[in-house]
Formats: sequence, C-alpha cells, structure tokens
Amino acid sequence: MNYPPPNFDHLLSMIGPFGIFEHAEHERARTEHGYCVDDVARVLLVAAREVEPTAGVVKLARVAMSFLEESQSEHGTFKNRRSTSGHFLGKGTDEDCWGRAVWALGVAASRFGDQEIRRRASALLARSLNVRSPWPRSMAFATLGAVEVIGAAKVDREALALVRDAASILDRPVLGSGWEWPEERLSYANAVLPEALMVAGSALDDHRLVELGLTQLRWLLALETKAGHLSVTSSKGRHRTSDEEFFDQQPIEVAALCDACARAWQLTGDANWSRGIELAAQWFLGKNDVGSVMFDPLTGGGYDGLTARGPNLNRGAESTLALLATLQTARQLELVP
Repeated sequence: MNYPPPNFDHLLSMIGPFGIFEHAEHERARTEHGYCVDDVARVLLVAAREVEPTAGVVKLARVAMSFLEESQSEHGTFKNRRSTSGHFLGKGTDEDCWGRAVWALGVAASRFGDQEIRRRASALLARSLNVRSPWPRSMAFATLGAVEVIGAAKVDREALALVRDAASILDRPVLGSGWEWPEERLSYANAVLPEALMVAGSALDDHRLVELGLTQLRWLLALETKAGHLSVTSSKGRHRTSDEEFFDQQPIEVAALCDACARAWQLTGDANWSRGIELAAQWFLGKNDVGSVMFDPLTGGGYDGLTARGPNLNRGAESTLALLATLQTARQLELVP
C-alpha cells in the first residue's frame, strides 16, 4: 500500500515564540495553553527520524532543541510546562517529559544529519543520562534514547547503566489468567513497555528480556485488534476485570504499537510483525472502529481522538506527531524488499 508522506505543514503552523504549542482548536493553535516538553521532545524525535529532512523539519528541530536547552535543570531533569509568555512552571521532574526528552536526544545525537543539532543534543543527553525515575514509562522512554548512544565514547558507560537500571524496573511478572501484562490496567502508550524490554534485552545480551517483551507485545497487539483493524485502549484505560471502554481512542496508543512492532521486526527478522505496522497506518487512514480518516490530508494535522461519533477534529501536537511517526515507519516498511 502506498502511504502518504509525512506532511509537516500543520506542525510548522504550531510554532510560537518559545516552542511548539501543545493544543489546537481545529487547525488553530490554542496559544493560551502554552507549551510542554512532552510534545517538544516528540517534535525533535520525528525530525531526527526523517531520512532527508527539509528546511522546515530542520527548523522544527532547532526550535525543539532551544526549548529543551532552556527547560533542562542542572541535574538533568526537565521543567515540563511553559506558559504563553515563556515562563516555565514548576521544577524539574523525572516524569514522562524527562524520559521523552532522553529518547529524542538520543535519536538526534545518533542520527540527525545536522551536526550542530547532534552536538547540542549530545551535550543535553550527557547530563540527563544520570537521572533515574521511579516511573516505568518514563524509564522505558529513556531506554529508547539510551540505546541509541551505546558505543559512543563519551556516554557509553552512562547509557548502559541507565539501560540496566531501567531493565530492573521493567522486568516485572505478568499477572496471568489471560492478562499477559505486568499492570492491572492498560493506560497510555502501552507498547513502549515491551519495546523497552526488547531493546534493553538486546543491549544487555539478555535473551529472556527480549522474549518477555515480544510476548507482552504479541498479547497487546492481539487484544487491541478487532475484526481486522486496530481498536486500541481508550483514554479511560482498560482494567483487567472491567468491561471494555472503546472510546475515545488516542493516536499516541497507535503510534506506540507501530514503533514497538517495527522494533520487534528489527530484532527478530520476523516479517509477521509488519502486520502491526500496517494496522497502525491504516487506523489513521480510516480502518478503525468508526471508519473515519484521522487526519487532515491537506495540512498533515492529526485529529485528537476517535470518538463513537467520529474524529475529534482538534489537531494538537501530540496527535499530529503520532500520525507523523506512524507514517514514517510505514513508509520505511514499503522500502523493505
């Protein structure tokens, strides 16, 4: 299938004086809601994953880098929220924004073609690799960044140490009895947990961790597939003992599944994982529970969620970035012989 190329027009329209605005009302940025590291880190990540970045993509990366430089604390944590006026709100934290920033910085430091951005990303990353978080998802995001720079002379030891510590947090027994997951409840970006187990196991030469990640991902993909299409965990989550909640479905969950399936294919060579990538891309193209296309094809703005009545037509940064990341991976799949 020929997937559309990632279109960064809407994301470029979300740039403000201090970063990329978090929310939108339809196509218009909600400037009054300000900015956050969570989304700015995602911007750097998708920019760094572009094989041939355009001038617009490089601009996005530079805006994101400046934001991350200004939001990083001296200890390597990040102040997540920033007001419209440019003031940061609160102190540095080791929650998801730190993990996402480490992920993005690791990919930018290892892959981005612009040497200035690689240098700046490496400098921030070196400080943040020494942080540890008690939150599994935060450590999972950070693991994906740390593995990118294992082998780099200046940060190899720190990156490996973070991956080992993350593995000790993520290596949890599944609950069993048909619920092959380590938590009572599925919440958000669930597939990042098995993906981090897989990459940690690969980096540490621990085959058991790789297999544990593959098993959890296989179960999650089956649970979130219905009648040949994705029907992912809703914004309300899904508890092992409760009835299913089908809506609102979030693009971030689809993108996380796509990334994890691509990683499973990369590590195992099993082309059957390509099915998960295809299902994720097709969810955005309309093969979902409602049959609705989940983005604006003119601007590349991703819709904020799938409701029982169709898409939420607001086009915030998180949803747009989930779309872009999924299309990047799906188009790479097309290039595989």
